[in-house]
Amino acid sequence: MNKAITEGLVFTPPAFSAGLDVWSRGDGTPGSQTYDGAADAAIAYSDADFGDCLELLKTEATQKLRYMGQVPLQPGCYLEITVRVKAVSGNLPGVRIAGWAGDAGEAHVPGLVETGPTTVLSSYGEVVTVRAIVGSGSRSGVDMPWGRVPVYGHFGLDLTGATGGVLRIEDIRIEDVTRYFLRDIVSVVDVRDYGAVGDGITDDTAAFEAADSAANGRTVLVPAGTFAINGHLTLDNPVRFEGTLVMPDDKRLILIKNYDLPTYVDAFGNELAALKKALQALFQYSNHDSLDLGGRRIEIDAPIDVAAVAGIDSFATRRVVRNGQFNVQASSNWDDTVVTSQATYSTGQPKKLTGVVNVANIPVGSLVTGAGVGREVYVTSVNVGAGTVTLSQELFDAAGTQVFTFRRFKYVLDFSGFSKLEKFVLDDIEFQCSGDASAIMLAPEGLIFTLRDCFITKPKDRGITSIGGGCQGMTIDRCQFLSNEQDIRVQDRTTIAFNANANDLKIRDNRVVRFAHFGVLGGTGHMFVGNHWFHGDNETTGVRRAGLVFTALSLKTLITGNYIDNNFVELTNEHDATPDFSSQFSFGGITFTGNIFTVNDVASWFNWIVITPYGQGHFINGLNVSGNTFRAINGSIERVEGVDETYASLDMTKARNVTFAGNTFNNVNTRSINPVTVRHTQNSDASTWVVSTEGHLPFGGESRGVDSVMADGAIKAGSSTLYSVPYAQVGQGADRSQVNLRWQQACDGAVWVTARMDEPS
Repeated sequence: MNKAITEGLVFTPPAFSAGLDVWSRGDGTPGSQTYDGAADAAIAYSDADFGDCLELLKTEATQKLRYMGQVPLQPGCYLEITVRVKAVSGNLPGVRIAGWAGDAGEAHVPGLVETGPTTVLSSYGEVVTVRAIVGSGSRSGVDMPWGRVPVYGHFGLDLTGATGGVLRIEDIRIEDVTRYFLRDIVSVVDVRDYGAVGDGITDDTAAFEAADSAANGRTVLVPAGTFAINGHLTLDNPVRFEGTLVMPDDKRLILIKNYDLPTYVDAFGNELAALKKALQALFQYSNHDSLDLGGRRIEIDAPIDVAAVAGIDSFATRRVVRNGQFNVQASSNWDDTVVTSQATYSTGQPKKLTGVVNVANIPVGSLVTGAGVGREVYVTSVNVGAGTVTLSQELFDAAGTQVFTFRRFKYVLDFSGFSKLEKFVLDDIEFQCSGDASAIMLAPEGLIFTLRDCFITKPKDRGITSIGGGCQGMTIDRCQFLSNEQDIRVQDRTTIAFNANANDLKIRDNRVVRFAHFGVLGGTGHMFVGNHWFHGDNETTGVRRAGLVFTALSLKTLITGNYIDNNFVELTNEHDATPDFSSQFSFGGITFTGNIFTVNDVASWFNWIVITPYGQGHFINGLNVSGNTFRAINGSIERVEGVDETYASLDMTKARNVTFAGNTFNNVNTRSINPVTVRHTQNSDASTWVVSTEGHLPFGGESRGVDSVMADGAIKAGSSTLYSVPYAQVGQGADRSQVNLRWQQACDGAVWVTARMDEPS
């Protein structure tokens, strides 16, 4: 690049022979004394070495010679001032290139280096070349780095040393030598050319902005050094970092053409610092919807408070982080924070603790445990002034005052600092928790948090934790959850893959290995499709726990095409402050279709579908179990479903819309079917036939209806054929599961009876 060619700029001063009235013996500024008519200066004509030149007698300690014209300076442009001199007689002086820096207001710019290196003449008649380079950047080879403030200079030379010597000076040349500093001709713009210092202290923000403005599609080069950026910085052009940046935490770096983690790592020289700056940019700038981690493994030794990094309270625009690995390093930063505190609970405020002692010490996001507290209840918010704690779920039996324990797990990505976060996506990321950290904590509120094609490997306590409604519409697709407790007995495990409090989750095509629970879910409207979760151990006749726990009633939930391995699905109402049935919905609204249920090495009382009422008076209303395969290995079980009556039993007289049909049973002693069709043979005449449903009615249900009675052959009363039909009496026998058929007269024969344990509508 040559500004004299490309922009027609004139740098070289006129020849001395054209007149000395433009040559100052001061700084070159207007009004300064010139050499025109001076006794110590004259034009020497036809010098053998220089032709026409200036002959000067040194009469001052530092004698100045400056061109009074304003030689223009532009950011990124470098000028070389060259002069040839020779000593004629007298004392031999020193010679150096010198200048005077002027700003846009034609005032002097102080504090700059305005002289080049000094060359001391050593003999008479020897032609010596003296040169120096001036420019905006502090570059190797630049003698006078002036930065971006000066816009012109008065250039010439200084004579130093003893007076009395006579010199001849050839015409001064000033040339654009920017090409010396361009690595690929014009493909890069170096920030040093625009005044960047790179000492880690001087604020280089303006220099970076100027370089980016001048780049116009070229690459901005950040050379070796440490560059302090004290303000927000947006680079619109491609950038290459050889040096690094230091920035305040609250200042943003936006890389429009290089928005990816590897470039941020180059910029900051530290993966974690780079990640935080890149996340900050993701939330604070609208030109990019996703951050590519570039397949990098990022070492994490402390939780990342994403809201604090982003510097915002809420966010509702789609954003994606993809393609990388978070690798947790052991550190005390991952230690749980545990607080015990007395508090009062009232069913009148079912999601609040009041009178909380030391409330300020309780972290938001803490797991709450205590008498009458169900699974996965978290602190959603804390009001220090009011002394209250808001809970993610209600407590089933905690009315009164007691001491609660609040345990705050630590998460790699912690979104709990947001009041609301929506449409955030994590894609193709592994959380390598190493048994030291949990993976993800959601914001208290928000929609459609999405996790897809991710691995959550060996979380210490939790994979994904929801502390409020931030899980509404959450999607988890094609992920792997690998427990840190795979070698531990089922009954000793404490880790949970995820929990949710809100509605409408889509959980699809995931694989989950040996957690205490796959999921604990409040809310309704969920879909579990194509997942495989297995939670067994190596024990013989081992204990099995729930893989899925649903804590809401009337679930309107589908469980379809899953592989449910060595665990069961549990329906509870443990998140209800008044768990006895009154006017609310009861258990049901769930469909199990086309699933594979398997279990091995368990006691015969194991069940795959378990209802656990936490209050009296509940019943089943809408349950469809169809087209599933149930198989026990290394032993058999009694039946596939059951009721856990630890807290209460079900009212079987109210069961409605219960379907168990088309299922396959292997090593299951009693098949559960409803409605069930049984063949009853009456070998002796009787007017009342007692028909057993043979234990097929689900959940130990009562016979509540008979859909049909069909004779299988003739019904005989003695030698006569009986053509009358019986009527049915349901709810018979000690367990009320039998049906009595009452005939007009004593008879014998065989019938097919279809009985049911529910009302069909």
